[in-house]
Amino acid sequence: MGSSDFITLFFLVAAVLIFLQLRSVLGRRTGNEKPPFDPYSAKDAARGPGSDDGKVVTLPRRDGRDEDERFAEIDAFAKPGTDLNESLRELLKSDPSFRPKEFLNGARMAYEMIVMAFADGDRKTLKNLLSREVYDGFNAAITEREAQGEVVKSTFVGIEKADILQASIRDEEEQITVRIASQLISATYNKDGELVDGDADGVSEVNDIWTFARDVRSKDPNWKLVATESEQ
Repeated sequence: MGSSDFITLFFLVAAVLIFLQLRSVLGRRTGNEKPPFDPYSAKDAARGPGSDDGKVVTLPRRDGRDEDERFAEIDAFAKPGTDLNESLRELLKSDPSFRPKEFLNGARMAYEMIVMAFADGDRKTLKNLLSREVYDGFNAAITEREAQGEVVKSTFVGIEKADILQASIRDEEEQITVRIASQLISATYNKDGELVDGDADGVSEVNDIWTFARDVRSKDPNWKLVATESEQ
């Protein structure tokens, strides 16, 4: 996957949506407040990628780097001889334009957009970035919140750290799992305007493990979120 693919998924989408008033909170908080409703707990997390009906056979795109340069970039990102290095090398063989740093930058941007869109109930944004199964879980949580008359007011403070944990390619589908540590200010109010969850002033730490996937045969080059869980 090259720069143009990430521009398609994250940067062009961000150019249209980044100014929306998006709010959210997902993952595990480290404070003492009541945990928010999490549509991806262990018992109901959606793990499978969404379907894509429009598939074509496409040739890997070239980006001007030779094979040695591509593998050198992988070695600089993940220590040679490690499982992560080997899995990224295998992915690169199928997708010669893949660049791990660019992927991670795009994943960070997508994380913020998805997290905030969830609390704001922005289903349109979520549909563009989530697989069908993951979207169904988020949508169910938003619908329940709306039925209870609850409103979430959140501020995304920032991402402290983001790391690729593992990568794989099977049946022409690339999957990359990322651990993201972020900080949020989030408060949930009931229909009477009373605080029922969170802290309107305190910053909470959130630790998530998310998996993104794309089908290299698809006409759509976009990566989508196909699984999410809170790190314990």
